[in-house]
Amino acid sequence: MSQTITLIKDKILSDNYFTLRNITYDLTRRNGEVIRHKREVYDRGNGATILLYNSTKKNRGSGSPVSRGDMGQW
Repeated sequence: MSQTITLIKDKILSDNYFTLRNITYDLTRRNGEVIRHKREVYDRGNGATILLYNSTKKNRGSGSPVSRGDMGQW
């Protein structure tokens, strides 16, 4: 069984130059465990960005800063 994502809520927080959404979804793991996630997402139409955050370490992903070159073309 693969992991599945079920959209619970999609609320638009701002619809100016970019759209800022508050997304709530359930992730069902392979073992049947369901985990609810809440994320704020900037939607540009042709791309989206998320900030990865490690709540245990209280930092982004690896904890190292992201340089402008690592962000790709935006």
